[in-house]
Amino acid sequence: MSTKDNPANNNLETQAFIESRENIDKNDILIASLEQNKEKFNLKVIKELNQVIVHVDRKSYIEFCTWLKIGELSFEQMLDLCGVDYYNYTNYEGDRYAVVLHLLSIKHNQRLRVKVFLSEDNIVIPTISDIWSSANWYEREAFDLYGILFENHNDLRRILTDYGFIGHPMRKTFPTTGFVEMRYDENEQRVIYQPITIEDRIITPRIVREESYAINEKTTIKK
Repeated sequence: MSTKDNPANNNLETQAFIESRENIDKNDILIASLEQNKEKFNLKVIKELNQVIVHVDRKSYIEFCTWLKIGELSFEQMLDLCGVDYYNYTNYEGDRYAVVLHLLSIKHNQRLRVKVFLSEDNIVIPTISDIWSSANWYEREAFDLYGILFENHNDLRRILTDYGFIGHPMRKTFPTTGFVEMRYDENEQRVIYQPITIEDRIITPRIVREESYAINEKTTIKK
C-alpha cells in the first residue's frame, strides 16, 4: 500500500487543511472583497471590534446593496435597519443622520454592517425593500422616529407613534416631554390631544441629618 492510499495519511492531510482554514480570518476575506470594489461603489471599509463596517455613498446605495445580495458575498438576509442621529455626538464631524443596515450571509456565515450618511438638508434615501423585503417595516420605523424619507417605499406611514403625532421622537432635538399630551375627556367621551401642561422644575437635593443619625440604643461609637 502506498503512502497516498494510507487512510491515516489522508486523515492527517484533511486535519491539516481544516486547521489552515480555521486560521484564516473570515473578516479579512470579506474586507479584501470589499476593497476590490471600493472605487466602483465609493466605499470606506473599516474593521472595528472584530466587525466589518462599510460606509457607502448615497448614490451607490442601491447598486451596492444589490451586489451584496446577489453577488459573491451572498448576504441573503437583512437582519436590521435603523436610523442614527449624530447631533452633538462626541468627536464627530460629518452629516447628522445615518441609515445603518445589519446583514447576514448564511452561505459564508458572515455578518456586515453598512452605513449611509445623510445631511439635514437632504434626508431622502431610496428604499431597499425591493432587495430585502424585511426592510419594509424597519424603514417605516426609521421614518417615524427620525424623519428619514425612503423614496419609492410602497407604504411609508408611521408605525410606532400615533397618526396625529407631531415630530420625530428619536431626534436629539426632540423635547423629552414632547409637544402635546393625550388624555381621556369625560365630556367628549374620547381621547383628546392638548398642549403640554408639565412645568419645568428645578429639584435641589437636600441632605438633612440629625446628630443621632444612624445611631440607636444598640450602636456604640468606639473612640
